Amino acid sequence: MTFWDHLEELRGTLTRSLLAVFLMMIPAFIFKDLLFDVIMAPTRASFPVYRWFPMASDLNIVNLEISGQFMVHMRTAAMMGVILAFPYIIFELWRFVAPALYPKEKKGVGTAFLWGTLLFYLGVTVGYFILMPVCLSFFQGYSISDSVANSFSLQSYIALVASTVLMIGLVFEFPMLIMILSYIGVVNRSLLKKGRKYALVAVLVVAAFITPADPGSMIIAAVPLYALYELSILFCRQ
Repeated sequence: MTFWDHLEELRGTLTRSLLAVFLMMIPAFIFKDLLFDVIMAPTRASFPVYRWFPMASDLNIVNLEISGQFMVHMRTAAMMGVILAFPYIIFELWRFVAPALYPKEKKGVGTAFLWGTLLFYLGVTVGYFILMPVCLSFFQGYSISDSVANSFSLQSYIALVASTVLMIGLVFEFPMLIMILSYIGVVNRSLLKKGRKYALVAVLVVAAFITPADPGSMIIAAVPLYALYELSILFCRQ
């Protein structure tokens, strides 16, 4: 295939993936009550994780813009569209890269893409049930003065949901990437084992960015991220 043929294939892959996201947005948009029951559940002090990371009371979430609730509904539906359509997006990526692989590589890389779907949903689960409640508990209790009450905007809350659910899901794709690179001969177990100390530093930096400046929550975020690195070593072909 020529460069332009490859470009046309990529355009088709992106178009079909975006269409799948749009189609998955529709039920997320229609079933608004169910969607936001799930999205807003971590704002309630009765959320299960708060047994270990207590939150004093339900969070006070306020809307500050005239069109704010509608726009948040659209953005949240889009986020759910990506989450629900992710298996199909992975399938489209596999279809795009498969013709470039040797027959002996296809089976291994295909398995890696399958693992990628499972790891994405594992990351979404970790972000929703662990990292996001830890962040909310920290920020609710943080105060610079007793005269300043904490009220959180709806927009900032949804931004936190996106960063600690969707982004963590994408971070959990790291073992899939390593598995693919190992099958095409770019990395191996020996190389990854030698890079453990650098990986630990990188994990701590990433954890510091996605969690509050609190050592406890940073460690909670760093543990699963570093576990991904060790899992990547196991996933290596050689």
